[in-house]
Amino acid sequence: QVRLVESGGGLVQTGGSLRLSCAASGPSFNEYGVAWFRQGPGKEREVVAVIPWRGDGTYYAGFTKGRFTISRDNAKNMVYLQMNSLKSEDTAVYYCAARLLGGTILRTVNEYFYWGQGTQVTVSS
Repeated sequence: QVRLVESGGGLVQTGGSLRLSCAASGPSFNEYGVAWFRQGPGKEREVVAVIPWRGDGTYYAGFTKGRFTISRDNAKNMVYLQMNSLKSEDTAVYYCAARLLGGTILRTVNEYFYWGQGTQVTVSS
């Protein structure tokens, strides 16, 4: 079983950057695909980016438009989401989620079994 803890959220101005971190504990984390999701005020939770357990290839939602980068460091049991050129519409609670042997095709909430508690990102103009 994997336990996930997000960090790195906060308040940032439009155009700024943040790097979110997802720290994982548990055995064989390198065998888990990981996704970042977000849930804005009054909105459904949506996928932001996915990195598969093999780390080869990634998926990004269209709204990221080259602004976000997902990466992982299996030696440290960490997954990151670098977010640049932030916009007010990026304001949301950001969650990391994991699934054993998950690939980039897994992009919905119901496909992930392990979740962190979320970290708030607020982008102000």
